[in-house]
Amino acid sequence: MNKNLVLLIVCQGLFLTNNVTFIAINGLVGLSLAPVSWMATLPVMGYVVGAAFSTSIVAKSQNHFGRKISFQLGLLVAVLSALLCAYAALSRNFWLLVTGTFIAGYYSANGQLYRFAAAELTVASQRDKAVSWVLAGGILGAVIGPNLASWTRNLFDTAFLGAYLTLSIAGLMGIVVMQFIHFPTEFKTEHSLADGRPLKAILKQPVFMVAVIGAALGYGVMNLLMAATPLAMQICSLPFSDTALVLEWHVIGMFAPGFFTGTLIQRFGALKIMSIGVALNFICILIALTGTDLRQFLIALFLLGVGWNFLFTGSTSLAMTAYKPDERDKAQAAINFFVFGTMAFTSFGSGALITSQGWSILNLGSLIPVIITALALLWLSAQNKKQQIA
Repeated sequence: MNKNLVLLIVCQGLFLTNNVTFIAINGLVGLSLAPVSWMATLPVMGYVVGAAFSTSIVAKSQNHFGRKISFQLGLLVAVLSALLCAYAALSRNFWLLVTGTFIAGYYSANGQLYRFAAAELTVASQRDKAVSWVLAGGILGAVIGPNLASWTRNLFDTAFLGAYLTLSIAGLMGIVVMQFIHFPTEFKTEHSLADGRPLKAILKQPVFMVAVIGAALGYGVMNLLMAATPLAMQICSLPFSDTALVLEWHVIGMFAPGFFTGTLIQRFGALKIMSIGVALNFICILIALTGTDLRQFLIALFLLGVGWNFLFTGSTSLAMTAYKPDERDKAQAAINFFVFGTMAFTSFGSGALITSQGWSILNLGSLIPVIITALALLWLSAQNKKQQIA
């Protein structure tokens, strides 16, 4: 732990404040503005589609400018896009809201690289812990995000206008904090994205394939259920204060384990920790299928968060073993592209399914990616055993 890592943890907290607040309010604002109800989560989808679209742009930015300037550009976009969303809510313009969240995706594509940058701010033997500690910074977002949405909901006549305006201030704070982080010069990318192996060769490695599956489908399942939760709870006539509580504990589940996930990975290995994450996803779905009271939402979403943490942190650690330093930017961009692409699909699917089929069908459908992830982990374990025997 050092000053730079602490400041990056603060930036991660501000980043997750943006993410969680967007998840908490964009579906509800979208529902109030959308021409038809099934389009309610299009603003959520716009956020992740924008992030997927931005991955290659961010990779080039990181390659050309280095970590700090690229991250600050992302934070500047966060400020401007939050203001655009605020104006969209004020003018009741649904498609402008979708556009604003799409632009905000550039910030998300930058923020997703904080965890990789964490590994560059400490010695190699501690990089797993550094990754998990920076992810743990999301606890700030867990506490601030849902409560920010709740506190500012009725601050103005336009619902959630205050939340968007506050997010622009959070972006400005991030720019200031990022200014004081020193990224070691030896980790600045001073080579072409064409250096190293072709991306196809990196993707074909079993380790990298499973890392991508774990990160993308782990995020996809989490996003599918989390994005639908505010709508599901509103349909079940639960107050928004209950929704804020559920999202708060969900995000605490996502990031509180970060204080020890890195240690667990060092001791037991990434595959075992990812397997526990898959098991927690199964348990989450089973609990969600038992009912729609506050208790079921709270426990299921908390376990979903912990399962995501184990899967995502494990996948990140696994991926870092599959590429060389001069392949960093294109490999990380590829992982984030698959993550955001999956999230885009699940963001749209969550709104369509929850408004047309209901909470139970949504949860049953989420079993498919969980099973695929479990099979991928079993396959990689079998591959590793064959190599050991050989």
